[in-house]
Amino acid sequence: MNRLRILVGWVAAISIAAPAATPYPVVRPGITLRFPADHGAHPRFRTEWWYVTGWLRTASGEDLGFQVTFFRTRPPGDEGNPSRFAARQVLFAHAALSDPAAGRLLHGERAARQGFGLAGARTDDADIAIRDWRLRRSPDGQWATRVTADGFALALDFRPTQPPLPQGQGGYSRKGPDPQQASYYYSIPHLRVSGRVRRGNHDEPVSGEAWLDREWSSNYLAPTAQGWDWTGLNFDDGSALMAFRIRRKGGGTIWAGGSYRRPGGAVAVLGPGDVAFRTLATWRSPATGAVYPVKQELSIRVDGRIERWRLQPMFAAQELDARRSGLPVYWEGAVRTRGGRGYLELTGYDRALRM
Repeated sequence: MNRLRILVGWVAAISIAAPAATPYPVVRPGITLRFPADHGAHPRFRTEWWYVTGWLRTASGEDLGFQVTFFRTRPPGDEGNPSRFAARQVLFAHAALSDPAAGRLLHGERAARQGFGLAGARTDDADIAIRDWRLRRSPDGQWATRVTADGFALALDFRPTQPPLPQGQGGYSRKGPDPQQASYYYSIPHLRVSGRVRRGNHDEPVSGEAWLDREWSSNYLAPTAQGWDWTGLNFDDGSALMAFRIRRKGGGTIWAGGSYRRPGGAVAVLGPGDVAFRTLATWRSPATGAVYPVKQELSIRVDGRIERWRLQPMFAAQELDARRSGLPVYWEGAVRTRGGRGYLELTGYDRALRM
């Protein structure tokens, strides 16, 4: 949801000011997802993201978590402005490595306006680049990312083993009481990962499994929203589960939803009454003071039955604190659960999220 999955800081400031200058498309039901075009950018919409999370196993047997997220936003402005320097599209990215040996996230960021050879996002297929960072899909269907940050680098390839999973009603995923508070959204669970990870001066091969989320929207959150909890889980039997809740300022849930792809491929769409998160343990960040529900019980209602999973973090200190770069604070961490593994994303615990 992302994936944050998160448009705040200086990017949020330009994307929520003076909205009347830019007519953004409205997200409506009835979409038909079309590939490979929908892997690419949708530059008329206000914002979108490509969000990959997963678990890696090193050659020496260590478990690591990772996330790479590329964002595109269309700032409001005068479309008739002929200047090449007008910021018609802005791209930025986050990447992080969850390393239990370090006991914290290693992370980095990139940002640039589109053009001038600095940044760009193709519209016919996935190929997003910000200087030396890149996420792309090749004609054979394999995805790849290359990221180099302070203290770590990722060179990872992702091979799909399942078809894309449309979220919500055929790709229309509602996020609030207003039907226009929604996104177009699909996931690709169970990506097979191979590649290399560098930590400090040590470089080694890795393998693993990942999850990719794609969302684009013009009006994502209700004004009363505080933030969200989201999880994407790959299970050992081939099933996959995405679930989220949009939290209300002052407490409570505005909206919830998700999807559960069973081992045979049948998909159950989850609505607001089908998803519940219950806090089992919290962690207070010594850096920001935010208190995160890092261990949770997730319950879903499927076929009249309640299924429950406990989400156990790889370690507690998986907060991404990018305040020095003018970017957001949120918790995004690798989690284990019964019969599977995945990622948990927690936003709006430091302050209310603006998008």
